[in-house]
Amino acid sequence: MVEAQATARYVRTSAQKAGLVLDLIRGKAVPQALATLKFTRKAVARDVEKVLQSAVANARQKEGFGGDEDSLVVAACYADQGPSQKRVRPAPMGRAFRIVKRTTHLTVKVVESQAPKAAKAARATRATKTTKATRATKATKATKATKGKAAKAARA
Repeated sequence: MVEAQATARYVRTSAQKAGLVLDLIRGKAVPQALATLKFTRKAVARDVEKVLQSAVANARQKEGFGGDEDSLVVAACYADQGPSQKRVRPAPMGRAFRIVKRTTHLTVKVVESQAPKAAKAARATRATKTTKATRATKATKATKATKGKAAKAARA
């Protein structure tokens, strides 16, 4: 099982904003994560995409890698707070407002998944069960609604 990571340091965004994008790709397969990042409308998504591609390249270089990039999964990704640059903005009446320009360190870890087909099958089964349960719930609600309408009509 190959594990690789990549880190981008001093990225000029806040850790909170980067965390929102990283939450979107955590636990996903690499092709799906790259597609998600491509269509995410956040500036930091481009930086996260570069880090993810770097982590994949690092995994390719490791000994024991199977050669299939589709089998890689984003095991962990996080944004640590970096140093902040403090600036001063002049304000009215001789005062000054402080501006904090935050930075972050982005880290993405990828792991080679042993059973990507089994995971896909499990996801499909889960989706089928959910769909059946939803249909059953809707049918039950429809039956109750029909009985309620019949009872109201009988009272009137």
